Amino acid sequence: MQPGTRLFTVVLSMAMAMTALAIDTLLPAFDDVRAEFGLASHATDVAALVTAFIVGLGIGQFPAGLLADRFGRRPVLWGGLALYVIGAACAALAPSLGLMIAARFLWGLGAAGPRVAVTAMVRDTYQGAEMARQMSSIMAIFLIVPMLAPSVGAALLALGPWQLTIWFCVAVALLVAVASLALPETEPTGPRQALTGRDILRAWKIVFTTPGTVGYVLAATAMTSSFMSYIASSENIIDETFGLSSWFAPIFAVVAGTLASTNLANGRFVGRLGLQRLLRVVTVVQLGVALVLVVVALATDGRPPFGLFLVLLIFTLTTQQVSMVNSSAAAMVPLGHVAGSAAAVVGATPQIIGALIGSRIDALFDGTITPLSIAFVISALVTVVATHHAVRVTR
Repeated sequence: MQPGTRLFTVVLSMAMAMTALAIDTLLPAFDDVRAEFGLASHATDVAALVTAFIVGLGIGQFPAGLLADRFGRRPVLWGGLALYVIGAACAALAPSLGLMIAARFLWGLGAAGPRVAVTAMVRDTYQGAEMARQMSSIMAIFLIVPMLAPSVGAALLALGPWQLTIWFCVAVALLVAVASLALPETEPTGPRQALTGRDILRAWKIVFTTPGTVGYVLAATAMTSSFMSYIASSENIIDETFGLSSWFAPIFAVVAGTLASTNLANGRFVGRLGLQRLLRVVTVVQLGVALVLVVVALATDGRPPFGLFLVLLIFTLTTQQVSMVNSSAAAMVPLGHVAGSAAAVVGATPQIIGALIGSRIDALFDGTITPLSIAFVISALVTVVATHHAVRVTR
């Protein structure tokens, strides 16, 4: 399986998509999980199942990145998938919500391996705008999973207990592991990164002191925080704010499908405008759309007509998605010699901090879209400032 082929891209996409599968397949089962552990209807405690997974995913990327630079990309991919399966099985068998949350953290640690390995493989194989195009293709397939996962989860719930949604993730992870056996090792030949404290600090110092990296990571962190809040609170917003609980899966699918289409189009935009110019333009548009959304929220006491909310939400998320993909690609461009460590820092920092901030935003849910709308504006403002600074210092 050679880099650049369609099969290579599909397998990498599916390995990356294990993250979305673990999050979104379980969302329709939240009511059953609440009932299983004696929680009140619509209790927000179950949102910790999302937060714990994301925090585990974020923390796990740091050791995964170091191991990828030391031992290669494929061993980290396979080791992560093995831990992913173990964590998922523990979550399905957990006798309490607390233990299930702990298992979700372990599950997230496992998901870090494939995420870091895939990002490093793409950086090993492509550079600059071509890397951004390839990441867009991978993210497009990645986002098809959220489009389908809630429907799959709902179908599994119709067939049996909520634990089936987790065992489905286990089965898919095993299939990805088998398919990934054909992937080549993409790490460049030559001396590999040692795992001494001095070498680890040197690699991370290179990442953080490379011009523009901190700005791109800060922008990604701001966007991740509001995006994670959207993921965690989407069920409550659709149900409590708009009374459309039975439509949650198709609504979620429409949003995810639009994001996937946007990622496919992003590859063309990068080719025509260039990576940095596109970032300058799209972040400003992102802020403008977020401002419209918050004005609408404030003018309607947080309960606008659903159609208007959906349109503005899609525009907000699509501009945010383009910004996130291109910011990550721009941050990775000058870091090919420490791609594993760079993939960890660029991927983990936004996820850890963003998930924690996102959980605080989610806790502010008051039955309206207002808290989420304000979060979108703040994150967009930070994104504009940080991204434009990063572009300026890397010209």
